[in-house]
Amino acid sequence: MTRHLIVGPGAMGRLLALHLAEQQPVTLLGRRSLPHCQTLTTPEGECRHRSLECLTPDSLERLDTSRLAAVHLVTKAYATDAALATLAPRLPSDTPLVLWQNGFDSQPRLTRHRQGPTLCATTTEGAYSSGDDGVVHAGHGQTWIGHLDGRYPELAADLAATLSAIGIPTLAVDDIRVRLWHKLAVNAAINPLVAHFRLRNGQLREPRFRPMVDAIIEEVTRVMTAEAIPPPPHGFSAMIWEVIAATAENRASMLQDVLAGRPTEHDAILLPLLQTARENGLDMPHLAALHQQFTTRQHPGKA
Repeated sequence: MTRHLIVGPGAMGRLLALHLAEQQPVTLLGRRSLPHCQTLTTPEGECRHRSLECLTPDSLERLDTSRLAAVHLVTKAYATDAALATLAPRLPSDTPLVLWQNGFDSQPRLTRHRQGPTLCATTTEGAYSSGDDGVVHAGHGQTWIGHLDGRYPELAADLAATLSAIGIPTLAVDDIRVRLWHKLAVNAAINPLVAHFRLRNGQLREPRFRPMVDAIIEEVTRVMTAEAIPPPPHGFSAMIWEVIAATAENRASMLQDVLAGRPTEHDAILLPLLQTARENGLDMPHLAALHQQFTTRQHPGKA
């Protein structure tokens, strides 16, 4: 039987692994060893316990890479190249790779340079870690998967069906680039603010924070227009506020990084927007200020 390899045992990586493990063999690969017994807490409060094969780079020789259904790269955006370099010598070139990163940085680069089929996935599922042995599925969402140039439609459809069957509703699409930019808009409006103020997503609806979110949405909308990204059916504002409501109890990934003292993905999320704005002569004071705050936080001596 084929096996799914999940590279990156953070909240989303383990959410994916624990759902997949209910129907298919799964291996979890991370930089450090994790307990094999993992607990998934559903949005309804149910606790599900699963035993996962958990490997590290030092034990990678135990992995049979000849029968991999897919490799899901669920690392932080800044760690994708190093993670893939660790795995690449053992990975057959035709093994499907699925990129689950935030932002729009690693996806085009890896899609261009890798020989094998490389798909991108984006999701509004909410999840956060509850220690090394558990993950909380904080809110149901929707996932999309596809190739940046619309290639490999059958592979995308097969993986979408697999994910949908395990409780992660997924659609195979030929416009994943647009979906990634839409997710970028959501991330930019939510992650930096909740990380800076240390909030759950739903707290952004409070009167103090709503004007901040709306100011970022206005800037993001102008960038999307300049990049010729079509808006979602009801506009960017409606989409972003809907995600905030649907993931109200979630601790966003950037907040989890700040609380754990880890680097954040502020470059992957904010730089594509700022670069597009500069190319089009657009002023983005709120996005620029947020990027500077997180750059200073990670590199105190950097201007």
